[in-house]
Amino acid sequence: MELQAEYTGHVEPGGAAARRDLDALTITKISVGPMDNNAYLLVCKSTGDALLVDAANDPERLSDLLGHDERRPRLRTIVTTHQHGDHWQALGAVAGATGCFTVAHPADADELPVPPDRLVEHGDTIAVGDAELSVIHLRGHTPGSIALVYRDPAGHPHLFTGDSLFPGGVGRTTSPEDFKSLVDDVETRVFGELPDDTWFYPGHGDDSTLGAERPKLAEWRERGW
Repeated sequence: MELQAEYTGHVEPGGAAARRDLDALTITKISVGPMDNNAYLLVCKSTGDALLVDAANDPERLSDLLGHDERRPRLRTIVTTHQHGDHWQALGAVAGATGCFTVAHPADADELPVPPDRLVEHGDTIAVGDAELSVIHLRGHTPGSIALVYRDPAGHPHLFTGDSLFPGGVGRTTSPEDFKSLVDDVETRVFGELPDDTWFYPGHGDDSTLGAERPKLAEWRERGW
């Protein structure tokens, strides 16, 4: 798998993956499929266990992230951030090929092509080898949308937001009630709990930090999207 020379948070559809090297984890980002979906492979350095956030499309390219030699990471878990079809086109193929566990929130589970092996709620944790992710339920884009946060003991938090938070606004909603629910959850459960240096990784497009987006919260609420 071709890798960019440095991690910027930007990947091109069909282009090279980008890898970020933390003390305990590596984070590899790749854009897959016709809707420029981001998929993220997290690998625990000490155990070689891996977790994939959204098996969105292109199962062959996702498998290539793991490599092909004897020291390649072992994919243990796939987390689906929400029920929309562009985020799970490769779920069956990758889960079937690796025998890994699949994880989702119960409110979205029935819409997935593979019944989740584990259902998670707000505040639950998911292991990636010796590392741990916390589940944040963000209600509005879909009933069961979740984000995952890794609180790096040696640095700042890393937050995987699915389609609930992007640079420039929250995810798409289909009613005023869903919008209020989502922006309320994002404000209290994300911005209210995590510091400005939290780097977040959305389901499409470029990354950002909470500090860059925090001043715009009132504007998002006012405009209604």
